[in-house]
Amino acid sequence: MADDNRSKLRKSISKWANTSHQDARDMRATYRDDSCVSIADAPDRERVRLRGTLRTVTLSPRGGAPALEAELFDGTGVLTVIWLGRRRIGGIAPGSSLQIEGRIGVHDKTRVMYNPRYELRS
Repeated sequence: MADDNRSKLRKSISKWANTSHQDARDMRATYRDDSCVSIADAPDRERVRLRGTLRTVTLSPRGGAPALEAELFDGTGVLTVIWLGRRRIGGIAPGSSLQIEGRIGVHDKTRVMYNPRYELRS
C-alpha cells in the first residue's frame, strides 16, 4: 500500500513538473519576436525591449514613497519591474501580457528594470 501511495505521488510530481516545463516552452514560443530579446539573453545596462506575462504585482514602498513592483516572466527567465511613485497602473495586474522597454540593472542580486516604457498586449 505504501508503494502505491509513493507511486501516485511520483506521478503527480512528474505531471506538475512536465506541465511547468510545457508552460515555459509555450511562453517562449508566444513571446519570440525579432524586435524583442528574451529575459535570459537580455544584457544589463543596455536598452532592451522584452515581452512577457506578469506573474505578480505588489505595492512595496521604497524610501517612504509608493512603488508598484511586478514580476515579468517570458519562459526563459524572470525580471522584476518597478514603477516608482505609483500605487497602481490601469491594466497592470497578474496575468497581463506586456511589452516593456528600458535598461536592466541589478539590485540585491536581482535583475530589475525601473520605470520602463510599457505597452499592454492582447
